[in-house]
Amino acid sequence: MIELKELTKVYGKGSKAATALSGLNLSIQKGEIFGVIGHSGAGKSTLIRCINLLERPTKGEVWVDGVELTSLSQGQLQEKRRKIGMIFQHFNLLSSATVYDNIAFPLRLAGTPKADIERKVKDLLVLVGLEQHRNKYPAQLSGGQKQRVGVARALASDPDVLLCDEATSALDPQTTDSILRLLLDINRKFHLTIVLITHEMHVIQSICDRVAVIHGGGIVEQGEVAEVFLKPKHEVTKDFIRSETQQDGPLRAAIEAVNGENTKAVKITFLGQKTYESTLSHVVRGTGVSFAILQGTISTIKDVPYGQLIVRFEGSLEAIDATLAELAAQGLDVEVIS
Repeated sequence: MIELKELTKVYGKGSKAATALSGLNLSIQKGEIFGVIGHSGAGKSTLIRCINLLERPTKGEVWVDGVELTSLSQGQLQEKRRKIGMIFQHFNLLSSATVYDNIAFPLRLAGTPKADIERKVKDLLVLVGLEQHRNKYPAQLSGGQKQRVGVARALASDPDVLLCDEATSALDPQTTDSILRLLLDINRKFHLTIVLITHEMHVIQSICDRVAVIHGGGIVEQGEVAEVFLKPKHEVTKDFIRSETQQDGPLRAAIEAVNGENTKAVKITFLGQKTYESTLSHVVRGTGVSFAILQGTISTIKDVPYGQLIVRFEGSLEAIDATLAELAAQGLDVEVIS
C-alpha cells in the first residue's frame, strides 16, 4: 500500500544543511496498523509528512496505492491527497467553526452536495461518539473530544490511508486509550491502512501490527510488534522497552545479588495461550531444579497475551541446562542473562 524507496530529506544548504532522513526504505501493507517509533529528532514526523508530500523529499520515491506521488502534478497530488487522511498532535481544528463545520470542511472544499455532507457528517459524528456535540466549538471540548473531531474530519473523504502524527501525545493516559480503541475499531470496520507515529511504546503495543524503529533518519529495526517488543536487537529499541517497564535497575541489582556458581538467571518469554499454562512448574518437577521469580509481567500486545519471567534457577549446571532445553522444546523463548 505504501512504499518508501531511498527516501532522503535535507533541510537547508551547504554548511547549514541538516539531514532528517537518509536513504530510508519502508514497506507498509494494505489494511495494517503500522507504527513508527523514535526519540525526538529521529525523523519520524518528517517521515510521515513525506508520505502525503506535506514535506517533499530531497531524493527518493513515495508510492501510495501504486502511484508514485513525487511524479504527480499539483492538481493530481491534491486529488490523491483526498485519499490520505491525517490526524495531528494538536488537533488543528478551526476555532471559529462548530464540530459539524470542522468535519464538513474537507467535503465543502471538494464541492460535495449539501445533502451528502449532512448525511456523511451525521454518520461520522455517530462513529466517533460526538453526536451530542455537533454544535459546540473546539474551546468547549476536552482534548479527547477535539481529537475525535480530528479523526472524523480525516475520515470525511473516505481515505484509504490514515496518517497519525503523535495523535495521542497531548492526551492523558485514559483518553489516549480511548482514542487508540477508536482507531482500532476504524481499522477493523473499514480495513483502513493506518500509519502511526509515536515516541510511546505503549501506543505501539496496544494497537499496531508491525513497527519500525527510526533513529538518526533511518530505520534501525522493524518487524512484528511481538517480535520487536519481546526480542529487541538494537540498543534504541531496548532503551524504549526499558523506559516502558522502568525495571532495568532493580532487575540488575536482583540478578547481581543472587549470582552464584550453581545458579543462572534466565528470562523466559511466553506468547499466546502458553502465557496461562503451567509449563514452568511441570518442567522443574521433572528436572529437580528449584527456582525463584525475580521479576514477572503478563500483558497483551494488541490482542495477543504474553508473559515474561526473570527467574533464578538453582541446582547442578547439568540439571539447569536440561531445564532450559525442555522449556525451549515446549515452545518458550529462554535467554540466559547471568
